[in-house]
Amino acid sequence: MDRPPLSHDAARAALDWYVEMGVDCAIEETPQDRYAESATRKQVAAAPGPRAEQPRAAEELARPAVSTAALLSTPEEGATAAREAAASAATLEELRANLEAFDGCALKTTASRLVFADGTPGAKLMLIGEAPGREEDLSGLPFVGRSGQLLDRMLAAIGLDRSSAYIANVIPWRPPGNRTPTPQETETCLPFVRRQIELAEPDVLLALGGAAAQSLFRAKDGIMKLRGRWIDYEAGPRRIKAMATLHPAYLLRSPAQKALAWRDLKAVRQALSEG
Repeated sequence: MDRPPLSHDAARAALDWYVEMGVDCAIEETPQDRYAESATRKQVAAAPGPRAEQPRAAEELARPAVSTAALLSTPEEGATAAREAAASAATLEELRANLEAFDGCALKTTASRLVFADGTPGAKLMLIGEAPGREEDLSGLPFVGRSGQLLDRMLAAIGLDRSSAYIANVIPWRPPGNRTPTPQETETCLPFVRRQIELAEPDVLLALGGAAAQSLFRAKDGIMKLRGRWIDYEAGPRRIKAMATLHPAYLLRSPAQKALAWRDLKAVRQALSEG
């Protein structure tokens, strides 16, 4: 029995629910009823007699193919290609171009665009988060949503703004539905952000959140143990003072922890004044 079409209000409510759950981008041009496909496969499998090959729908045949490099490369191949592409970049412009051309990370196939950086290359302070969200994916700039607005206020509290800092992410493409990047995706993207740090040449590096800190510093501790402690980060021939602090998104959920972030920011301000 066919279901009656949804009313406008019901369809809008369903879309709002999907957005709240993180499903705010379409992967394919037309919707696919996976429940119906599964039921059909079960009926075919249970039917007696020889099984004829099922014809493929015209929509499926017309669907654009996903990059074979993103699908078929092994983790080792993807990481090797990333290291080679990152190392070959002599400037930030070349690094961005290499990322645009890189097909070794499947996140590229679902993201709207590359989110490379914002701010001023060569600034004394470089901040790095984990991955873009929905607003960043739409704009192509890191930290532009509610978290970005809070980050702007955090920078202003120590006398800085985006023009006096350089901002990037470990992962330059948005994971679908804002899911956590897989270890393979992180390892594939790490050579690019490491090269980005080398080319940007900051004096101070601030990792925003536990995921970014663990990836960049090769640490296993949680953010509460990592934050507020200076380490030496090796960026090619240079050693950079680096620290982790709480992610702005976490501070929005847990405003009582802003005192800890403020303590970290004051330490960053002191380090910048001494540099």
